[in-house]
Parts: sequence; structure tokens; C-alpha cells
Amino acid sequence: MKPVKPEAGRWSLEIQIHPGDIRKRVRYFFLSRRHLVLWSIVALLYLAGIALAAAVAPGVVSGLLNRREYRGLIAERRLQGERLQALVGRLEDLDRHAQGLGQRMEVAFLVYGLQPAPARGNAARSKVVAADAESIYGDTITEGRRLQMRVRERLQTLDGSLGEVHAFEAENPERVRTTPSVCPLRGSEFVLVGSFGRRRSPFTHQLEDHSGADLAAPVGTPVHATADGVVLFAGQVPLARSAGWWRYGNLVIVENGDDFITLFGHDERVTVRPGQRVKRGDLLATVGNTGWATSPHLHYEIRRRDAGGVYRPIDPLIYILDYHWPNEDRLLVAARAAPPLADFEPLPVGPKTKGRKAGAS
Repeated sequence: MKPVKPEAGRWSLEIQIHPGDIRKRVRYFFLSRRHLVLWSIVALLYLAGIALAAAVAPGVVSGLLNRREYRGLIAERRLQGERLQALVGRLEDLDRHAQGLGQRMEVAFLVYGLQPAPARGNAARSKVVAADAESIYGDTITEGRRLQMRVRERLQTLDGSLGEVHAFEAENPERVRTTPSVCPLRGSEFVLVGSFGRRRSPFTHQLEDHSGADLAAPVGTPVHATADGVVLFAGQVPLARSAGWWRYGNLVIVENGDDFITLFGHDERVTVRPGQRVKRGDLLATVGNTGWATSPHLHYEIRRRDAGGVYRPIDPLIYILDYHWPNEDRLLVAARAAPPLADFEPLPVGPKTKGRKAGAS
């Protein structure tokens, strides 16, 4: 490589490349001053780029690693959020289940004539602390804490109520045996077609008080006693004696202890006789279509003795503890708040115990 003598103020750089083999030709390259400046600038820029890359490479690598870690944290947060939502959903299910158990316990208190159990754990409700507002799951966490406290309160109340019921049953075994508490029809092959309270008569189409519940079932379905007791009446009331009770066709009336009387109407066949003692679950009759009935069904009625000694009809659905009715919460509210029936047929026979009234007011 040697410089070429400039001509007229110009100069250039001559580069000769001699191959190892003398038989090959020598290569010549001529670079002017401008070319040298341009290539020098390119070389400097290249070196500067390498230096800059070497300087920022650790930061770039760290940023890439941080981005990957950040994406991993985002995925983990999403997974934890899904788990949190699932846990809150389970708490909601537990809350509904505990509420249902509480309603069933209220029914047991009503059936036994006990005072409603007071709610427990109200002081704990104020201890619910809101979650961090900056968290996207803050509202969900707060809701979960609230549900947790409410479930705990319900379970505390249930625990106390269950203890009271067990104590009552242990102290009053006879009362338990004579309290109607099961469905007179077994299984699920029946349909509620007539409820307790005001309804329109299928025969006269006038509003009337219906003092029991009508359970439609096939003819011949067994009808069972719902509590221990003594049969007061079995058969059909003569028309001349009472047109109202004659409409019930074949009828079984059972006195259950001192407080209840149960009635089973429209029977096809009666299998008990007056004066016979029966226990809960014993066969009394079979479902029929006798009397005033538009289809085969059982008219089931419960009458409870009030403070004046009068046996008044009450909603029998509340006293069927082995079957869950739709809208059971409404039934419970109606049973506690609704006034007693103002118009109902006096019993065709009176209880055997003396000094008690069997009719209406």
C-alpha cells in the first residue's frame, strides 16, 4: 500500500494486493481522499455502535427478563383471581344453604310452639375490613369477607337453635310423638293442587276459606298417620248430620295428644276404626275420589288448640318437615303473620279429653 503522487493538488491512496501464487495477477485499489474520509466515518460509526450496544446490552437483557417476569406475574394474578372468584362462589352457596337451614329451623320452632331464636354474632358484622382499594380484586375480597362473617353468624345461630330443639325434644318426648311433622303421602308421587287459605271453590266458583291442603295422587295411594294419636272418626259423615263434612267423603280424624287433630278426607278405603291407637307412619286409608272431589286427591288438615281451647285450622304444609316446598320462606312468613281463618267448619266429633272446645268461634 503506497500513496500515489497527487496531480494538480489531488492525491489518492493505492492499495496493492499480491497473491501468494506469483502466477496470479496483482490487484490494485485506488482510494481518493473523499473515499478515505467516508470509510473512516463508517468505521467510526460502526465502532461507536458496537460500544453503545455493549453499554446498553445488560439493560436490554434485564428489561427482557423483567418483561417476561411481569407477564408471568400477570398470568399468576389472573389465576389467583379466578380462584378467588370460585371461593366467593362457594361462600355464596354456603350462605344460601345456611339460610335454608335457618328457615327449616324456624319451621321446627313454629311447629313446637317455641319462641324464635335470636340472631347471634351481630357484633362481628362490624369487624369486616374492606380490602385495599388499589387492588382490582378489592371488591371481591371485601364481599368474600362479608360472606364469611355472615355464614359464621348463621352457623352460630343454627348451633344455638339446634341445642334448644334437642333440649325441648329430650324434655317433651310425648309432645314430639304427637306433633304432626311428616307428609301423609310417601315418596314424590303427589302434587299440591290446593293450598291453605282463601281460594275460589271449584264447584261454586265463590271465594271461600280452604282449611287444609289438597295433595293429588293416584287412587289407592297409602295415607299414613303423621303423628301418634287416637282415631276419633273413620267413615263418612251422614249428609243429614253435616253437609259440609259429608262433602269430604270417607274421612279419618285422629286426635294427636292434647294440642293437635289431623284430618284425612276423600279416602277410597279406610283401614282404621274409631278408638284405635295409631303411631306416626301407620296406614290409615288410601287416596280416593269420594265426596266432593274433582279428581283423586287427599284433603289433609291440621287443627291446633289455641289458648281458648278451640281447635283452629293451620297451614299443614308448614308441618310437613320431610318435604321441601317451593317458596318455603313465603310459607313461613305467611304462617307467622297471617290471621287465623275466620270461617271454618266445626269438627264433626269432639276430642275425648273433657273440657275442650272442638268447634269454631
